[in-house]
This record gives sequence, C-alpha cells and structure tokens, in this order.
Amino acid sequence: MQKYGPEDFMEDLAVPRETCERLERHRQLLQRWSSRINLIGPRELDAYWGRHALDCAQLVRHAPGALRWIDMGSGAGFPGIVVGCVLVDTPGVRVDLVETNPKKAAFLREAIRETGAPCRVLNESIDDVAVADETYDIVTARAFAPLPRIISSAKPILDRGAIGLFLKGAEYRAELAVAAEEGWSIQVEALDSLSDPDGRILRIEGARRVEKSDRA
Repeated sequence: MQKYGPEDFMEDLAVPRETCERLERHRQLLQRWSSRINLIGPRELDAYWGRHALDCAQLVRHAPGALRWIDMGSGAGFPGIVVGCVLVDTPGVRVDLVETNPKKAAFLREAIRETGAPCRVLNESIDDVAVADETYDIVTARAFAPLPRIISSAKPILDRGAIGLFLKGAEYRAELAVAAEEGWSIQVEALDSLSDPDGRILRIEGARRVEKSDRA
C-alpha cells in the first residue's frame, strides 16, 4: 500500500502547498524534540500525514467561519497547531493551545515560531482556563481524556456558545454510553472521519448534567 503523504493531504483537503510546508516544519520539529520529551513515537511520526495531520485538519471543514479556537491538552500540537497552519491566512483567527506540561508548552511555543501558526500557548489547567470570561467558536480535544472528562472540562466554554469538535476512535459509542451513565445530557452528532473509518468527530453543541434523582 502506498504511503500517505503531503500530496495526498493537499488533494484530500484542497489546501495550498504552503500549508504542507508549514506542517512539514511541525513534523520535523516533532522528530527533533521527541528524543527529549514524550511527544510522539517513531511509528506515529511515520504516519504523520495520514493519521495525524489529516485527522486534525479535517476539523476545519466542520467549522466554516470559526475564528476563535481553543484546544484542550494540545501536547504535540494535535489538533491545535495543525488547525492553525490550515487557517493561517484567515484574518482574525487565533487558536489557544492549553497545555499544563511545561516542556510540552515549550515545544508548542517553538512550533508556533517555526510554522507561523496563529496560536497562543496557555500553560495552565483547562479547568482554570474554561472558567475565564473569554468566548470561543470552537473547543477541540484529541487524545486528551475520556469523553465524560472532556465534557466536564469543556462545559463552561460550551455554555458560552462554543461548539465542541472532539476526535474519537472506534470506542466513541462506549464513551458516549459512559457519559450518559454519568448523567451527561448532550446534543451530539457523530460525524464521519476522513482518517479513520471506525472513528468519529463528535460535534457537541450543549451539555448539562442531570441529577441521578431526575433521570428516567
């Protein structure tokens, strides 16, 4: 099977070559830093374009016109740095990257410098960031936590009008079931993924916690 690369990425997402050049800088930076801190394994790095860049960049298709993004637990820059690279030429865009680990936050700052992505690093807990007054159009997460934890942390942001776009793998149905068991009532749509036929993008517009005594 032919390896998925930047040419395939450009064709699938209709992005200019400059976007791939920015993402290639991100990929190379990951390669250099991953020997020092835990960001991404060698096999995952080999699958950068198909498994990671495509997975993250597809979020932009589901958020036309969104300018203010916040990414929970950005880590290696997925999806925040990738989204920023795709939207770099869109006036007014900013992607806030929330990362508590100081070393990973340092990596993200370097990635912003290298790629020119319109991002800002918040080296804080998402629970602290979420209760601030800032409003966002989109809140994202990938490989951050199980869905109930994501919803709990994102709820203040969702309550201020943001839409959640959360990347999940084949276990997404089980995570939705656990969220329901824990009392979360959410408005959710499971969108098909370009990168994983078994995975989904969970588009969440609202969430509320239902007390056990009030459940049917």
